[in-house]
Amino acid sequence: MVSGYLDHLTVERGLAANTIASYRRDLRRYTEFLDTAGVHRLAEVAETDVAAFLAALRRGDDDHPPLSATSAARAVVAVRGLHRFALLDGLVPDDVAHEVRPPAPARRLPKAIPVESVVALIEGAGALEGPRGLRDRALLELLYGTGARISEAVGLAVDDLDRGQSVVRLAGKGGKERLVPVGSYALRAVEDYLVRARPALAATGRAGVRGGALFLNARGGRLSRQSAWSILRTAAERAGLTAEVSPHTLRHSFATHLLDGGADVRVVQELLGHASVTTTQVYTLVTVDRLREVYASSHPRALT
Repeated sequence: MVSGYLDHLTVERGLAANTIASYRRDLRRYTEFLDTAGVHRLAEVAETDVAAFLAALRRGDDDHPPLSATSAARAVVAVRGLHRFALLDGLVPDDVAHEVRPPAPARRLPKAIPVESVVALIEGAGALEGPRGLRDRALLELLYGTGARISEAVGLAVDDLDRGQSVVRLAGKGGKERLVPVGSYALRAVEDYLVRARPALAATGRAGVRGGALFLNARGGRLSRQSAWSILRTAAERAGLTAEVSPHTLRHSFATHLLDGGADVRVVQELLGHASVTTTQVYTLVTVDRLREVYASSHPRALT
């Protein structure tokens, strides 16, 4: 039966050789599991047997290490496909694997960097002499100071920043706008850039100022996302940061540091522009991990 199913996947479905090889290993392990349980025919398999196989994959044994959620999910998909194939071929009366769901992969937690690393990153951006250094520092200060997405930051116009009220208008996903406070460090960096750097960038080349963009490139046009990414990467190299720094790193750090400081998760939701608080709550998991670390290292009876 397994050979027939794999032939079907190869010939009828045209799956890649590597995928077929993975399915073959998964189904070999499945049949070995069933044999050990005294189940020797596919028609004898019950839903509980399939569920027990999934549990065994996640638990591991003397011959197999525990599988990750992703690897276990692939194996369950192979098993579900086998039972569905057998049902369609009339070899079994029911698809007993239909209700056994593959495990969801572990949710990737956002990676924040410590405050001192943020400071080093911003200092690295400002180390470049001339207008570009002032621009780069202002960009990173604004990203960390507001939690803006990098696309939101490069999309800003000069008029989107209200320096009198210390707020910035960000256009998020779906064109939804939000007002976010701008801290003193970011505000000062942006003001330095506007006074001492932006006019020089605007006057460079033939492009001139395009639509009042806040952040300009060396040709006087709007700074692109790719250029902003490059600024961030270069600043991380200058700062000697070994941790991976992505365009979202400062946004993640903004949210995590706010929650670490006692901010309400719904306030952080509004600042980030999340439609649902569920999206924001992933940052609370990071904060709980940090609390565990502090507890384990600080409480006199935390260590065993």
